Amino acid sequence: MTVRKIIFYLIMLCSGLALSACRASTASTQPAVDLLPTVVSETGVIVEGRLVPRQYVNLSFNMGGTVSELLVEEGQLVEAGQVIARLDQRPRLEAAVASAELELVNARQALKTLKENAEMNTAVALQQVARARDAVRNAERYLNNLKKGSRQTDIDSARADVVLLKDKLEQARKDFAEHERKPEDDVTRAAYLSRLADAQEKYDLAVRLLNNLQGTPSEIDLAIAEADLSLAQARLALAEREYEDVRAGPDPDQLEAAEARFSAAEAALAAAKAALADAELVSPISGTVAKLELKIGEQVLPGRVVMVVADISQWVVETQDLSEMELPKIQVGQNVAVIPDALPELTLEGVVESISQLYEEKFGDVTYTARIQLRGNDPRLRWGMTVSVHFNP
Repeated sequence: MTVRKIIFYLIMLCSGLALSACRASTASTQPAVDLLPTVVSETGVIVEGRLVPRQYVNLSFNMGGTVSELLVEEGQLVEAGQVIARLDQRPRLEAAVASAELELVNARQALKTLKENAEMNTAVALQQVARARDAVRNAERYLNNLKKGSRQTDIDSARADVVLLKDKLEQARKDFAEHERKPEDDVTRAAYLSRLADAQEKYDLAVRLLNNLQGTPSEIDLAIAEADLSLAQARLALAEREYEDVRAGPDPDQLEAAEARFSAAEAALAAAKAALADAELVSPISGTVAKLELKIGEQVLPGRVVMVVADISQWVVETQDLSEMELPKIQVGQNVAVIPDALPELTLEGVVESISQLYEEKFGDVTYTARIQLRGNDPRLRWGMTVSVHFNP
């Protein structure tokens, strides 16, 4: 038992004795007074406690600045997620968010273009391999025809090839003409130019073959044909190497740089949004503005509590002097009666919600804090009121 309790009981005992003596001496002159019913703890454990809201938060800005907007007043009800105040840095931070969003769009587009170009380059490279292989076959056939001599069927076939390839050449020229004015590094323009060059080369080869079939091949014609075959084979080897280089996708260094840019843009946008959010004070719970220390134009420091929001629809009692000697008689779920010191006529029911594991030393005693959930409410109750807590078995 604490010294405070001993003194309290001694005062009550002395007061009782004095009151009894007074009643005995004035029994014939004083009218009887009806006393309020007394709440008795069946466990014999009565401790003091203090009222606190079931839920409350201390609010502070995460950055310093000047208050430009104050949207609530003390005592006002607020909803969870409601903006309470803003700092003057918000316009600058909004511009930073917009800039970060633009950079993210650009970084995403650059990464997408790199991957799409890689797919196009792979397709073009594969097409070049196919054309190079076709050129090798044509060069081989041309050389073989020169060596074997000409037959009318070969001449007729070569003449038909010239007609067909001339038509393809004309179509390739028309297709390229539609894209000729585009920049030289444009992928589509480059693809049509490649088709035109391939069509021109096949046509020239077919004309040469027809001319040679219609005449007698010379040593020069044979040398040229052999050189053309060697050149076609070299171009095929080069086309196959280029295809192997691009078939795996974009250049690893370029891809890494593009992905790093995109990741940095995402992080910058997240940081800009976080900074913008820090310029606003938002209530995380629904409740009443219990304390407000903000004014428009006031300078605030980060981390300084400027507002308290509390849900006073439910109250909790936290005991102040539950000693280690009384603790074994208390358990979670136990019913209690709570009487506010300022409202002795009011008795509220409650239940023990939790008991702290960590002790505190008060007035020389080891004490523990029990949290008690009240089952009722009263509009006269206020945060911080002292109460007596009577534990029932």
